[in-house]
Amino acid sequence: MISKKFKLFGAAVAVSCMALTAGCSGDKANGSGGGDENVSVVLKTLSSPYWKYVEAGAKAAGKKHGVNVNVVGPNAESEVMQQVNMIEDQLSQSPGAIVVAPSQPETVAPSLESAVKSKVPVLLIDSNADFKGKTTFIGTENFTAGQEGGKLLASMLKKGDKVVLIQGALGNPATDERIKGAEEALKKAGMEVVSKQPADSDKTKAMSVMENILEKNEDVKGVFSANDDMALGALRAVKAKNLDVKIIGTDGTEEAVKSILDGGLAGTIAQSPYNMGYKGVENALKAIKGKKVKNRIDSGIDIITKENAEEKLEFLKKISK
Repeated sequence: MISKKFKLFGAAVAVSCMALTAGCSGDKANGSGGGDENVSVVLKTLSSPYWKYVEAGAKAAGKKHGVNVNVVGPNAESEVMQQVNMIEDQLSQSPGAIVVAPSQPETVAPSLESAVKSKVPVLLIDSNADFKGKTTFIGTENFTAGQEGGKLLASMLKKGDKVVLIQGALGNPATDERIKGAEEALKKAGMEVVSKQPADSDKTKAMSVMENILEKNEDVKGVFSANDDMALGALRAVKAKNLDVKIIGTDGTEEAVKSILDGGLAGTIAQSPYNMGYKGVENALKAIKGKKVKNRIDSGIDIITKENAEEKLEFLKKISK
């Protein structure tokens, strides 16, 4: 499969983490663009490489366009109420616009609706949420990403082979949609899905989940994971038993790409987290200035295997500096 060209929008800004004010623990990173406009960015977490790429893109856009960007995120994607508190805290600081990656859309929607009523443009990235007045959603078509992952895994196996699906935190629309897409593609290709279990987008939990699955299903031939951290956790469990299992992740993180080159993971469906962050801030500025913003912006996907992993790794090293 031919990879799409990655476009580097600007130099990444180094990540800094500080304690959050207003009684909310978590991660926070400030990026001053030296301008008059302020944009708040609330992510699902800042504890994984994927979200640090989103942060780097957001801060690079702030630097490019002269926007002061404040990026925060909970300690983990499962800390939904912590994210709600962070959204409310950011809104209390009267930003020109707010960019949010909602961990659990129905839970954060009331706070975002309040922002819209207060005339603060709300832009969503990575995961969409159903509420009136949002400016745009910028992200991957997650169902399609899952389908491509399922197709890729099926292409490495034979009809009738047993496969496993490792989910993120239940209720997370992005990871739920990826699993739905992968499951559809795998079943259509004739694979047998013997287990589908959540691991909360956590590497250690995924290792434990995979260990438990292998106790009953040592003849598993493939795994699709809703993110790369879980894929790498599953890989540890597989390696411990010296089994030959093809594992496909999602996100295209640097660690995952290195694993592909080292013969670990079989592939990953790469999103464009840097682009999500960059476009989030770029379009937030447009909204602040009253310019037209498309109500849906697709940040795209790329299928990464050993054939094109080196190219992807070079890109990730650039934005991680």
